[in-house]
Amino acid sequence: MGMPHREHRANTARRILPEPWAGHPFVARLERLIRLSEDDLDSLWRLIEADIKVKKRRDLVVDGYEYRKLCFVEEGFAARYKILRNGKRQVVNFLLPGDIVGLPGSFLQKARYSVIAVTDLRLQVCSLSAYVQLCYERPQFGLALSWLAVEEATMCAEHTINAGRRTPTERLAHFLLEVHARLATVGQASDTSFVLPLSQEIISDALGLSVPHLNRTLAELRGEGLVAIEGRRVELVDRDALERVGHYQPLNLTRIPSAP
Repeated sequence: MGMPHREHRANTARRILPEPWAGHPFVARLERLIRLSEDDLDSLWRLIEADIKVKKRRDLVVDGYEYRKLCFVEEGFAARYKILRNGKRQVVNFLLPGDIVGLPGSFLQKARYSVIAVTDLRLQVCSLSAYVQLCYERPQFGLALSWLAVEEATMCAEHTINAGRRTPTERLAHFLLEVHARLATVGQASDTSFVLPLSQEIISDALGLSVPHLNRTLAELRGEGLVAIEGRRVELVDRDALERVGHYQPLNLTRIPSAP
């Protein structure tokens, strides 16, 4: 497994950048937290070094190596994971459209987790140092990153509860509701359905289940009329009941207070 920046060069195609941030899911997340002017967004866009595509199964960040980029996910899914000494893999979190690759890896001397593309990805990339400089000039971007880090920490705490205390059925229900909510936040899910382009193997590694156990648990949710699945599309048939099963509470961040 090579250095992360080498992976970028090998799987990157530089091309003309699109209209700045038009419909970008990262901006959709920011605008739920704070009001940004066109000048603010132009300043953020000027940081972008490249608009890239990364192929499925390629690592963007490698555990143990230095990484100093922020990548804003426009399309696709990635997974942050850890390989243990016994060869087992634990998926810590999934990165969805609107998320940032490099949070937290770029803020550590060396990345503690790897990040792999689990579908083809499209990303906009800037250096961490350039983003930090922008935060000095426009503090609202530093505040926004703080709010997003709080959201990340809260989700990871729920994942700890999943692994430690929730039953397999509760874990899967919570997982489906979380992914739906995150996609809905950026306009990529309907009120009751979403596309889940993840293999059973990687979902199992996120929930701490074997693939057969995951299949039985999914069949249980379907048998009880809580979810329906056709291909990659997941339908939340009885959302209220699913929330009760998963002990799910929506993660509603407060907006960033306005400057005095």
